[in-house]
Amino acid sequence: MMESSDGSHPIPLWAVNDLSVGAFVGRFGDVFERTPWIAERVAAARPFHSRRAMLSAMTAAVHCAAVEDRVALLAAHPMLGSAKPRTDDLTENSRNEQAGMGLDHLAGDEETAFAAMNLAYFERFGFPFIIAVRGVRDRAAILAAMTQRFEATPEDEQETAMAEVVKIAGFRLDALIDDAACTDAMT
Repeated sequence: MMESSDGSHPIPLWAVNDLSVGAFVGRFGDVFERTPWIAERVAAARPFHSRRAMLSAMTAAVHCAAVEDRVALLAAHPMLGSAKPRTDDLTENSRNEQAGMGLDHLAGDEETAFAAMNLAYFERFGFPFIIAVRGVRDRAAILAAMTQRFEATPEDEQETAMAEVVKIAGFRLDALIDDAACTDAMT
C-alpha cells in the first residue's frame, strides 16, 4: 500500500464516497494546490466510480470556475527549487514532491539558473512555473521545459500550466485513493 506524500494512507473509493463533506474537503482540499473550493464543489457529485471519474469532476470544476479563480489556482503553486523557501510557501505535498526531485537542495550554477528562470517566468506570465515533477526524469529536464515554455504566448502557457496542475492532482489522488481495495470489494 502506497503512502501519500502527506503521510496519510490511501483509502478505498467506497470510503471516499462515504466521507462527510467536511472530511472529504479535509482529505482532498490540497489535491489542487491550496484550493479546497474544488473539493467542496465536487463533494455533491459523489459517488465516484473511479479515481479517474473523481479527477474528471475536479478538473471540470476548475474549467467551469471564474477566470480569477483559475489564475489564483496557478498562483497558489510554489516556485520550483527556490532558494530557502519559507516554510509556509510549501504544502506538505509540494515539499515532498520537490524533495523527491532534489529541488530542495540546489547549489551553485543550478541554483542560480533556477532562480533566474523562476523570476523571468513569473514576470512574464504572472504565476510560478508549474510542472508535474513526478513525471520528469531530472532537474535538467525541468530547466529545459522552463526555457522552452518561456517562449509560449501567455494564453498558451496558462493552458499548459493548467494541464500540469491536473497531472499533479492525478498523482496526488493516486496516493490518496486505493483502487485495489475498490476492485477487491467489488469481487
